[in-house]
Amino acid sequence: MNDSDVWIRRYFPSAGAAVQLICLPHAGGSAPFYRPVAQALSPRVEVLAVQYPGRQDRRQEPLIDDLGTLADQVCEAVLASVDRPFALFGHSMGATLAFEVASRLERERRVPLRVFASGRRAPSRHRDEQVHLRDDDGLVQELRGLSGTDQQVFGDEELLRMVLPAIRNDYRAAERYRYAPGPRLRCPVTALVGDNDPKATLEEVDAWRDHTDGPFELKTYAGGHFYLLEHAADVIRVIDERLGEPALR
Repeated sequence: MNDSDVWIRRYFPSAGAAVQLICLPHAGGSAPFYRPVAQALSPRVEVLAVQYPGRQDRRQEPLIDDLGTLADQVCEAVLASVDRPFALFGHSMGATLAFEVASRLERERRVPLRVFASGRRAPSRHRDEQVHLRDDDGLVQELRGLSGTDQQVFGDEELLRMVLPAIRNDYRAAERYRYAPGPRLRCPVTALVGDNDPKATLEEVDAWRDHTDGPFELKTYAGGHFYLLEHAADVIRVIDERLGEPALR
């Protein structure tokens, strides 16, 4: 297994796909979160799901609690893996990471077809959040409130204690992130959000338009932070339609 294989998971490889979609998980998330997306889009779009260190089969590797450092390493893996037109999709922390990775790729003259930013305020919209400093019970309370963690995890104390360090690490990375003003993206941006998301208001999400010189659109759904679990079919349809636009290729 080479370095890019450690980072990138292809659940449904499709050598004939015209487009590749790099999917970046939320805080505490892992690559399998995007397996249903990969299955739904195959074979038209090949999904490359990113696996962060410190979880599942990478559990023995050190966690990375700085989004800039994580973006550097993901960018290297993407450059080694992408061999055709590509886009990025990130949810929550993954959306901020998608922006940072896209910025790095554009500096390498690898401009994405589009960035899909889900469930996350624009990089320039900062909140002073300190969830990562809470004790374990406080962190679990946060997760329950967002309704994105498999409920079976909460009933398995051993499993819960196993995943909490990665979740806390990712919250630390997301909450310590500070946007450094620089060139705007050249690619289009599609921002998606639930209309009752406690982590991102519609105004904060609409501010993604300030981070691109390309076309921008805002898609809203009924729901909270993990609206995309309830509206998976429509979110996948939006991705499929946008990546199927001939003008993007």
